[in-house]
Amino acid sequence: MPRDTVSRGLAAVGGLGVALAIVLVGALHVVSAGRVDPVRRTISEYALGPDAWLFDVGVIALAVGSLAVLVALARTRVLGPLSGATVMLAVWVLGMVTVVVFEKTNWAVGPSVGGYIHRYASLVAFLALPIGGLLVARGQRGRSESFAARVWTRVLALASLGWFLPILWGFALRPITGRSWWNTIPLGLVERGLALTEVLLVATLAVWAARAAGSPAKAVAPGGTVVEPARA
Repeated sequence: MPRDTVSRGLAAVGGLGVALAIVLVGALHVVSAGRVDPVRRTISEYALGPDAWLFDVGVIALAVGSLAVLVALARTRVLGPLSGATVMLAVWVLGMVTVVVFEKTNWAVGPSVGGYIHRYASLVAFLALPIGGLLVARGQRGRSESFAARVWTRVLALASLGWFLPILWGFALRPITGRSWWNTIPLGLVERGLALTEVLLVATLAVWAARAAGSPAKAVAPGGTVVEPARA
């Protein structure tokens, strides 16, 4: 069967988006090393400094790459166009765009509506991607050729959700310590671990889409379940 070059191209765009995001955000950790504490301050803190464009371009590159992967997965029938996985991955893309449009709160100035939108958009996005990944893997269960992709997707999705445990622990300790949860845990370190894990999850989905582009055509039932092609 001929390869789906369009889907392979979209998967490649996804991989490039991930790579660009890692390079640009990684560069911020170098050029802003004296200004932002990576253990205590979130990644969005870089958007308040003189090199904010690196943050904006990196996150938009990740959003564009993620959208390309989503379309590639839909084209190769790894997920159904109206499935729960599709919705979750679309929410992740929208969330990434939103955190660029609305800046993190600059506490030197005071709280802002845009800052709260930024905070909750990032929270929703970071939850939506691993949930979407788990749904993608669940929809492909039973297919031997996607075994490795399913395993890695599940591992990275569960690891991403695992990064929320320290945050929940901070909430649980608040009545005891009297400290805000973000001061109880190394928030910057936790967020960076979460971000890296989720970026690797997008990369895994990109590889999955690229490999699926050369597989035999599959049908997708209305609920998003993959149906094997009929064999003679």
